[in-house]
Amino acid sequence: MKNILIKVQLLINKAAGFCFIAPLALRLYLVPVFWVAGMNKINNFDDIVNWFGNPDWGLGLPNPEIMAFLATMAEVGGAVFLLFGFATRWASIPLIVTMVVAITQVHWQNGWQSVHDLMSPWAAQNAEDAVSSLDKVKELLKEHGNISWLTDHGSLVISNNGIEWAVTYLIMLLALFALGGGKYTSVDYWLGRKYMA
Repeated sequence: MKNILIKVQLLINKAAGFCFIAPLALRLYLVPVFWVAGMNKINNFDDIVNWFGNPDWGLGLPNPEIMAFLATMAEVGGAVFLLFGFATRWASIPLIVTMVVAITQVHWQNGWQSVHDLMSPWAAQNAEDAVSSLDKVKELLKEHGNISWLTDHGSLVISNNGIEWAVTYLIMLLALFALGGGKYTSVDYWLGRKYMA
């Protein structure tokens, strides 16, 4: 048994040489998420400002122009910084803030799920109604449309807009804040080697 544990520990020690893969994977996963979100804000900036500021059908945030600008710059700038692994920890901070705002101000009232799923123990209260509506949409498409064309690349779903994805991104950002950009594949690593050695 002792020999097996020693061999396992040696294998783990060798695997530690590949620890740069985790922060790289996190960064590359998050880059398109925040780039697309930021570019959507840029392309619809006036609508985003209105949504940020309106208390009736939006977020009702103070100074919506400033808040929209800051959120947009955090997402676009954060995506670029994460891509190169430059100032990874610093870039993670405003992105963490945007995720906390998204979780608490946008998605919280919808529960956990991002997509309705009755099989989940965290199914939203209105999940049965949503699934029933989806079934009616499918019936209409079968009768009057081309459902096979619409479902060639996947099935139709109804968004619940819950906190699931925002929490996932938040956890990934917290990991990057703790780990940094990672060895070998980040500007942070090479700057650290040159100037901190």
